[in-house]
Amino acid sequence: MIDYIKGKITELTPTQVVVESGGVGYISEISLQSYQGFEGKEDSVVYIQTQVNTRDGSSVDYGFSSKDERELFRLITGISGMGAASARMMLSSMSSDEIREAILAEDVVKIKSIKGLGIKTAQRLILELKDKLIKGEGTDAGSVLFASEKNAVVEEAASALQMLGFNKAAINKVLQKIIKDSPDAKVEQLIKTALQML
Repeated sequence: MIDYIKGKITELTPTQVVVESGGVGYISEISLQSYQGFEGKEDSVVYIQTQVNTRDGSSVDYGFSSKDERELFRLITGISGMGAASARMMLSSMSSDEIREAILAEDVVKIKSIKGLGIKTAQRLILELKDKLIKGEGTDAGSVLFASEKNAVVEEAASALQMLGFNKAAINKVLQKIIKDSPDAKVEQLIKTALQML
């Protein structure tokens, strides 16, 4: 099973990406969110999720520009009746954070506004995912990180806070806010401020 492919982006459309690695071109279906993540990049890492069709045994690779988006995709497709196409539509219509916030806020209207999702599906998504999101499932500990040298600092703070017993979702939310307000914060400062907010 492939976890990720690192290489040169040779083709990119709003629905597919082709990455060349070791002389082989790998094609993956993507969401609009990932398209925006890959746009303008020559080289990139594509995180892969292979979905197998149980009826005919065929498989499709879905690619993501972040582990965080892939984790949310896995969580959504884990719900009965929610296939890969529906999950991709959700991730194309809203950012990962917007989806999480809508589920945690039990905002049926916002979720129902996604093409192809009715009120019953929106209610089921909230019912089945809210507790999992509160526990920090469907998120990557590094989702709070920005693509810069700050990554290691924030990762270290997130890891320390997790070891102290706080859940991923709460940590991510708090660290995002701290980094937004104090982009140059050191590890100790991040942890101390986060502890006051958690």
